[in-house]
Amino acid sequence: MDPKPIKIGLIAELTGPLSFMGIANANLTTMLVDDINAKGGLLGRPVKLVIEDGETTDSAAKASAAKLVDVDKVDLVVGGIYSSTRLAIKSEAVARGRTLYIYTEQYEGQENDPLIFCTGPVPAQQVEPLIPWLMKSTGAKSFYLPSADYIWPHILNKAASRVVRANGGEIVGEEYFPLDTVDFRRTVQQIMASGGEVVFNTIVPPGLTPFLDELHKAGFGKRGGRIVCTYFDENFFNLVPSEQIEGLCSCLDYYQELDDPFGRALLHRYADRFPGSAMLTAGSGCTGHYRAIRMWEAAVNEAGTVERDAVIRALDHARIGEGPGGPAEMVPGQHHVRMNMYIAQARRGRFHVVKNLGPIDPNEQVLAGELEISGTD
Repeated sequence: MDPKPIKIGLIAELTGPLSFMGIANANLTTMLVDDINAKGGLLGRPVKLVIEDGETTDSAAKASAAKLVDVDKVDLVVGGIYSSTRLAIKSEAVARGRTLYIYTEQYEGQENDPLIFCTGPVPAQQVEPLIPWLMKSTGAKSFYLPSADYIWPHILNKAASRVVRANGGEIVGEEYFPLDTVDFRRTVQQIMASGGEVVFNTIVPPGLTPFLDELHKAGFGKRGGRIVCTYFDENFFNLVPSEQIEGLCSCLDYYQELDDPFGRALLHRYADRFPGSAMLTAGSGCTGHYRAIRMWEAAVNEAGTVERDAVIRALDHARIGEGPGGPAEMVPGQHHVRMNMYIAQARRGRFHVVKNLGPIDPNEQVLAGELEISGTD
């Protein structure tokens, strides 16, 4: 084996409010890189994973990205959860460092840099199928949008509002709060007074727990109110009492309940290796990390090199025949993934899949001139 390693830089939220997600992402990525090395590495070289703690702050993620590019000289940067964190990583790894970056989280879409690939779901795969299904199956028409104040909720709410109105519904309230907000009494009073039937929530930790507690105490669920939270997965059942989110609807690319032999085997292997740690779930970005590493591995093998532009050309049409949630493929020119999507509902502390939506296109814009990126150095 050529002793010079191929390097992957992972920025994971190992501390801070999203550590329960970031630890899972680091665990899974470690396992996947170990799998590659157990098979002899890539192109006859070992793969070295360099993990940096993003600390759930954009400034820490930005500093980590700078270190990975300048000091470690990684071939690939992966990670980041908040969309604002993606932009912080992008500023160092991509705009300045001209390094390939794969963002793994479900997000608002519209990222279109030739050096960035996105392996999580976008609005066309989440709100566009979920909201019409909810409105049709429940008869709900009025939506209230309590939101964290950063890029993902703003753009996701635009998509949600468009779909709600297109299906004969209305938005009865839309509010934005700083990420560290924990007092939601006034907002919950307004939700109750508005008569809103659905809360489409984009508040994130640490505000998520006090918000759901306040909403439950106000009797929103008892009066028949519905909660929708597209990012909610099994890890979140550890944050809130199950009665507070009974009936909550989510839409992701994987749930642990899925009766898929590959997903089951992966889940068992992960649980055996990381017992009692953060769980392998979709909302955390684990599934996006899985696709990122496996598609990048396939692209490097096809290209026969880790040279950036050659890998990007191969990654543009990369596909995996199996993964958590099913097979997936990069849509050529879009740098986003066609993947299976599922609607699930929380019942007695577990997610139950209520609709298998099948493979859905991301419908992101095609990057212009993406194959001429060698001229951007």
